[in-house]
Amino acid sequence: MRRHLVPAALLLPVTLLLAACGGNSAADTAGAGTDGKGSLTLNVGDQKGGSEAVLRAAGELKNLDYKIKWSTFTSGPPLLEAVNAKAVDIGGVGNTPPVFAAGAGSKVSVVAAWHGTSKGEAILVPKNSSLRKPEELKGRSIAVAQGSSAHFQLIASLKEAGLKLSDVKVKYLQPADALAAFTGGKVDAWAVWDPYTSQVLNAEQGRILADGDGVVNGLSFQVAAPSALKDTKKAAAVKDYLERLRRAQDWVYRHPDAWAKVWAKDTGLPYEVALASVKRTNASRIAVAVDKPLIASEQQIADTFTELKLIPGKVDFAAFVDTRFNGGLPPSTTTPRVYKDS
Repeated sequence: MRRHLVPAALLLPVTLLLAACGGNSAADTAGAGTDGKGSLTLNVGDQKGGSEAVLRAAGELKNLDYKIKWSTFTSGPPLLEAVNAKAVDIGGVGNTPPVFAAGAGSKVSVVAAWHGTSKGEAILVPKNSSLRKPEELKGRSIAVAQGSSAHFQLIASLKEAGLKLSDVKVKYLQPADALAAFTGGKVDAWAVWDPYTSQVLNAEQGRILADGDGVVNGLSFQVAAPSALKDTKKAAAVKDYLERLRRAQDWVYRHPDAWAKVWAKDTGLPYEVALASVKRTNASRIAVAVDKPLIASEQQIADTFTELKLIPGKVDFAAFVDTRFNGGLPPSTTTPRVYKDS
């Protein structure tokens, strides 16, 4: 039996976990609760189905000798605005929001990174589309969220195919609206990320024309407030928090089914979509150092958006990183994990 896509309205909860990818969603800073004990409180910015969920699922919120106060945001940009305003000490985002924060001169520091596959970042076309290769996108309409990681992936994929962004008809749409346009035949393609990619594939109403693997950097970050890092006790808490996140990511790789169940429950995703996204994208992430190759890769993203006049002026991304928590982590170019079914 042919499966159908979940209606766009039902996908709205999922957008809460997609900071990773930018967008203009507003913040919902209502506290999601507090963990731990002690006199020190680390204010952590999170998204639905994000750090708190994975840390809890992996058992990494036990034995905290400091408190973690959680605040939930709908996307990366407002989370980083809160970091800049010192309302949040640290929070997780994808590879693009820090570039725009840097472009705005925000007081933020990238303190940790993970490298994963970019197979979930894809240009999708309807299943019955005549398009078979990216070169054929010339003159076609493509939906994408402006300023998102998918936006950069689209630009990079077009460049690989010998095309420019001006060679296609870009329709800037947030995911729920883009899904409606895609399934309604109002656009020829959709540049998006997991779990939307997994949802379209699972529904058998689309296929991947090109993905971001080998085209974009596959990085995600924890970004902290410089003022928090200047506080010796908070910096120690940040160090411990990052170590817990790294162990939790290792747990995801070892227990993809268990994490998919938690993620599905937390976000409202169908379990089979969550599991497909975990196997394609989430479980692949490995903790890496904030190093020179990483800075160069993010600089390329910044320069690209500056050239498109989406960021006003040159950004020196190196000024927005803090490498003190690298420890013995492997370089940022380390090959991501590949999940293999047993």
